[in-house]
Amino acid sequence: MLNRRHVLAASTLASTTLLAPWSAMAQEKKNSVVIALTLEPPGLDPTANAASSIAEIVQYNLFETLTKINSDGSVSPLLAESWEVGADLKTFTFKLRKNVRFHNGEPFNAETVKFSFERAAAEKSTNKDKRNFSGLGIKIVDPHTVVITNEDIDPDFLFVLGQATSIIVEPKSAATNATQPVGTGPYQVGRWSKGASVTLNAWKDYRAARDIHIQRATFRFIPDPAAQVAALMAGDIDCFPRVSPRSVAQFKSNPRFEVQVSGSRAKTIMAMNNARKPLNDVRVRRAIAAAIDRKVVIDGAAEGYGVPIGSYYVPTAFGYVDTTGVNPFDLEKAKALLAEAGVKLPLTLTMTLPPAPYARQGGEIIAAQLAKIGIQVKLQNVEWAQWLSGTYGNKNYDLTIISHVEPFDLGNFAKTDYYWGYQSQAFNTLYDQIKRAQRPADRARLLGDAQRLIAQDSVHAFLYQPQWVTVAKKGLRGLWKDMPVFVNDLSALSWA
Repeated sequence: MLNRRHVLAASTLASTTLLAPWSAMAQEKKNSVVIALTLEPPGLDPTANAASSIAEIVQYNLFETLTKINSDGSVSPLLAESWEVGADLKTFTFKLRKNVRFHNGEPFNAETVKFSFERAAAEKSTNKDKRNFSGLGIKIVDPHTVVITNEDIDPDFLFVLGQATSIIVEPKSAATNATQPVGTGPYQVGRWSKGASVTLNAWKDYRAARDIHIQRATFRFIPDPAAQVAALMAGDIDCFPRVSPRSVAQFKSNPRFEVQVSGSRAKTIMAMNNARKPLNDVRVRRAIAAAIDRKVVIDGAAEGYGVPIGSYYVPTAFGYVDTTGVNPFDLEKAKALLAEAGVKLPLTLTMTLPPAPYARQGGEIIAAQLAKIGIQVKLQNVEWAQWLSGTYGNKNYDLTIISHVEPFDLGNFAKTDYYWGYQSQAFNTLYDQIKRAQRPADRARLLGDAQRLIAQDSVHAFLYQPQWVTVAKKGLRGLWKDMPVFVNDLSALSWA
């Protein structure tokens, strides 16, 4: 039998043994994160596909660019250590970072910069910003100096070079980046479980590996708003950028979470296929736009997190003019325009809707509004891959709701083969003048003219500038305050 002294000693030893590992665990900082996204990307190469969901995973994590766009919209060095702008405002001399390697061990240098940009401009390129690269001249001075000459003066050029379509790729692996991405970034793909998640692991040979706090990041795909809320409340995910705002109130009042409302440069539109009858008639497009009450759409589809727009431009952008009065909500005007265009009612149109909640909810609201002027809208829900291939790729649609998130994509209206089917020599001339304008005042005036033109042409029903809502567990640091581009910069994240 143990005496009292033996019992006390055993008890003390047991307590010490049990407490030691718990104490060590308490001191060990969390180094992983689970981030949820609404849409799964179709691939992991942002130069091969237009889906912004690709950049949400890969930009600045797997792939890097010469410059880096920050949360406030400013630009800082990344793969380029520094640069000089020539007196002509078209010539940029970049000093490249030394001792940088790709995940496969190949060196980053001026040759890879030249290859990446010439690839983006090539005839068979599927880069959605191909036009940005077609006018570039690239001269290699030495392995770590490259001179890039732009045929136009572009005050946003350094910003453009920080976007996902400007990633620097390794020539030997470029063709397989969609499934086996090779970049210079701090992470590599660990596993992609199609339909469920992508896991990234910190790359131990990254040049600044000691500065990376998050060692493993899992991106889960949850398109359903109810499932988004359930996953957050259950603690299954740590952060949901751009979550459906439907249930934000319950997170604001919960001490476990932080809610962040971010500005954006996105434009949510109801796109119309201008190449299809009767949508090729501007009177029909104007009628459709006049039948839509933007405020009702914002309240119902975005829970009020949006600012009305009248063209493809947002109030925070340089040169913005308010065009919301060009096609105001007016049901009687809408009916008169349809009659003037000789449209036989009821007119039946199909609206193709991707999985994002704002699109599905917005579609139901707009269908009800258009019914008031005799337009019957058939709602067709499709998966994201179907939308990209059928609607965007094959232009097989009448109407669709989508948010275009790129900051500088007014040039889409000048693309002859873009999925909108809009053709306007007047806009093309204006856009060429915008690109060549040297004085900010001239550029602002021309941008205003372009906004008024696409509003008057009612190319689409321009709805609102969304405000993005991010819900995260308390203690997750480094989340972007605003979102000039869609990225989730893992290198900036850490746990308190």
